Amino acid sequence: MKLFDVYPLFDIEIERGKGCRVYDTEGVEYFDLYGGHAVISVGHSHPRYLQALREQSEKLVFYSNSVQNSLQRRLAERLGKVSGYDDYQLFLINSGAEANENALKLASFATGRKRVIAFDKAFHGRTSAAVEATDNPKIVSPINANGHVTFLPLGDIEAVKKELAKGDVAAVLIEGIQGVGGIRIPDDQFLRDLRKATEDTGTVLILDEIQSGYGRSGRFFAHQYASIRPDIITVAKGIANGFPMGGVLIAPHLKPVYGQLGTTFGGNHLGCAAALAVLDIIEDEKLVENAAEVGQYLMDELKKIPGIKELRGRGLMIGIEMDYPVKELRSRLIHEQKVFTGASGTNVIRLLPPLCLSKADVDEFIKRFKAALQA
Repeated sequence: MKLFDVYPLFDIEIERGKGCRVYDTEGVEYFDLYGGHAVISVGHSHPRYLQALREQSEKLVFYSNSVQNSLQRRLAERLGKVSGYDDYQLFLINSGAEANENALKLASFATGRKRVIAFDKAFHGRTSAAVEATDNPKIVSPINANGHVTFLPLGDIEAVKKELAKGDVAAVLIEGIQGVGGIRIPDDQFLRDLRKATEDTGTVLILDEIQSGYGRSGRFFAHQYASIRPDIITVAKGIANGFPMGGVLIAPHLKPVYGQLGTTFGGNHLGCAAALAVLDIIEDEKLVENAAEVGQYLMDELKKIPGIKELRGRGLMIGIEMDYPVKELRSRLIHEQKVFTGASGTNVIRLLPPLCLSKADVDEFIKRFKAALQA
């Protein structure tokens, strides 16, 4: 048997990491400004994180959700306090797409409706309803194209109000910051207007914070810049620093029913131990504050570089838009400068480093980025 070939791969195999650096099988060091799609929140191989995994794995890796699991309760309490949502409820699953699937299902249960509003350039996952709400026809198969989703321009509140007035919208689904869409930030006033419009029409507001959450934006959640409280928040990526996990934060007015949602592996003991360690490290090492400070320093240094068409970002979630395709630039960064970055679309370099990035790291990246531009 061979692998199902759906990933275009760089000819590099990473076998270990430390902090903001990773190392290939030849021992070559790479500077990680991408964190494996924003997954590495507290840094590669953080000793406290590894200790938590080690200690839990020696006791119990998994048992089913048919029995008590105090680690889940501890995680819910800690996440509520750290994020500012201690009155919400937590449902644990395995991935970001699964988080959005369950969020949309809850919204439909709560409203009795089945239409969803999403936004141009949105990315919410690759499964069922999540991929239907993703603005990329290439990855939406015929079985997913069920006509449930209406895409609107990001920021057009009048278009949203017009659709909500039809009375058949279960949910508005929006990213705190669009990641795959090019690091596009919803205007704070638009989010406030969106919150009011959804409240006025009994529509569930879902904030997809899968990439923009867990401190990446310089706030725990990116939507907190707008001082709103959505009905549902979805998380994954940085929640467990690489252990597969996701979660749905659910407002208290949405009541659970036995059998309404379910999962085999979600909230398993090892995953909860990893997620608890992540919260401890984020809080003790002030990584949300670090993301805000170092992210602003990185933006300020990038602004000094000529030839950049536009910079967008908050905290350590930054898009560098050029006026030409960035494929070759990204290749030079990886192969010549030994820097991992991401890309969004054709013209945007995407930076999503671990939240422990330092100002000295920024200085080193800027030096390498300039060298790649001049090559």
